[in-house]
Amino acid sequence: MQWSVTVTAGMALLLFATACGPLPVYYRQGAEVSRLQSDELACAAQALKDAPVANEIRQHPPVYYPGRKVCSGGSCYYYPGYWSQGSIYTVDVNKPLRQRLERSCMASKGYQQIALKRCTQRSAAAVSGPRLAPLTEAACAQRNRDGSVTIRPGG
Repeated sequence: MQWSVTVTAGMALLLFATACGPLPVYYRQGAEVSRLQSDELACAAQALKDAPVANEIRQHPPVYYPGRKVCSGGSCYYYPGYWSQGSIYTVDVNKPLRQRLERSCMASKGYQQIALKRCTQRSAAAVSGPRLAPLTEAACAQRNRDGSVTIRPGG
């Protein structure tokens, strides 16, 4: 029981840290934003075709919690040890290959993957423009509700 609580807390912390870290985006200065989005979609679709989702079911190993002896007021009690089942999870074994295929496809189209800081304010009015602008120190990226990413030239 203690192990599953620790794992759950660790996963929540990892998810929170990932949401605050840099956002990986594809970039080619001067490229049309609409072209970037269509190229990214085409490369993702081709990568999915070449390396389809291949989920495997796996299980963490069981954990043994040893028994213990508790003494109080001259009386001792023995609590027996017990086994806790390992949790079951799935892994897409083709995901790393699919990501490499997508990066390779985008590189062949002249894009490079960079990590930009996340924008601090979500704003629909702050559109990046029809073409990707030169990057500055203030450049940031935000993930949109549809899953696409917008690169903003400044904060």
